[in-house]
Amino acid sequence: MAGPLAGIKVLELARTLAGPYCSMILADMGADVLKVEQPGLGDETRGFAPPALEGESCYYLSLNKNKQGITLNLKTEEGKQIVRELVKDADVLIENFRTGTMEKLGLGYDVLKEINPRLVYCAVSGFGRTGPMKDEPAYDLVMQAYGGLMSVTGEADRPPVKVGFSVVDLTTGMYACIGTLLALWAREKTGRGQFVEASLLESIVSLQTYLAQSVMATGKIPGRLGSGHPNMAPYQVFESKDSYVVIAVTNDQLWRKMCDALGLDDLKEHPKFAVNADRVKNRTELIELMSEYARCRTTEEISTKLKEAGVPGGPINNIADVLADPQVIHRGMIQEVEHPTIGTLKMLGIPIKLSETPGSVRMAPPTLGQNNIEVLSRLGYSPEDIAIFKDKGVI
Repeated sequence: MAGPLAGIKVLELARTLAGPYCSMILADMGADVLKVEQPGLGDETRGFAPPALEGESCYYLSLNKNKQGITLNLKTEEGKQIVRELVKDADVLIENFRTGTMEKLGLGYDVLKEINPRLVYCAVSGFGRTGPMKDEPAYDLVMQAYGGLMSVTGEADRPPVKVGFSVVDLTTGMYACIGTLLALWAREKTGRGQFVEASLLESIVSLQTYLAQSVMATGKIPGRLGSGHPNMAPYQVFESKDSYVVIAVTNDQLWRKMCDALGLDDLKEHPKFAVNADRVKNRTELIELMSEYARCRTTEEISTKLKEAGVPGGPINNIADVLADPQVIHRGMIQEVEHPTIGTLKMLGIPIKLSETPGSVRMAPPTLGQNNIEVLSRLGYSPEDIAIFKDKGVI
């Protein structure tokens, strides 16, 4: 069954994480995505190894399924002309070059929209394409620091730490995807494409939500609470007798259920802890008392009691635990696809489920230049032309 974006053609001039993640979401939902890479080198994530499978970087593999791939040297006139040819019937172009690079190449939005007025041009950047920092480079780690995330991540008495995933890059990729889809929907009504932007800075600022609102309302700057939450307690990790366990109490009803389940009768109606506002106010004392309880019991014992009582909580799984989890497998989040050099390749599945037009894992990530001949032949170039392009370093 065709995905909801079947027939949409996407030209990806992006590398690393945010841009390729955006186009992979579109590809997973049925779009025809053509990834353009630099000859001989490719996307820089091809070099993010180890780990690797048969010479293919696992990092690269994770971001490029369901795409075709060609190589083009955009510093050559022939390479630029091929891009212009591809743009003629493209619906979307995604790029994450430094600000001004595409314009210097003669491939900026103002030029390409003249070739194809229906083109949705999505630009991904670090700080946005305008403003005093538009030319500054940015990586996920830099933006976790600059955007405030690291100031609230980690233990109060320890140095700031980054989140374990590249959450700023990934969020920016999702916002870029949302923006692209919105522009495609608008095109249905206007007949015209438009320029779409997503930046790492604006993405991480937008994720601050309740923290930012609290600062704007009160002027108080939040600090690091480890796994705790500034607005509720207990809502964090506790050390158990044998490992760690999460207990997530978000309201007073769950508080009473938790106390009954764990036998914490002396805390249940205690005036310091009976309501959430007081539990937050007296957080230090509460956590000390609950920590004493948790350290005397195993994670399994606490988790079982919480589950039976309907209180959110449980163990901290590692990544291997998650990938082997029966629920994760049942929901189709582990898929297999054939790769030209690796063979059967396990990949993550599609997180968005659609009943009538579901996404699917159809193709393995392309090897470097895998579809050069196919794509260039489709554009009308002869085998002799393609051989010349190869000799001249165009592809």
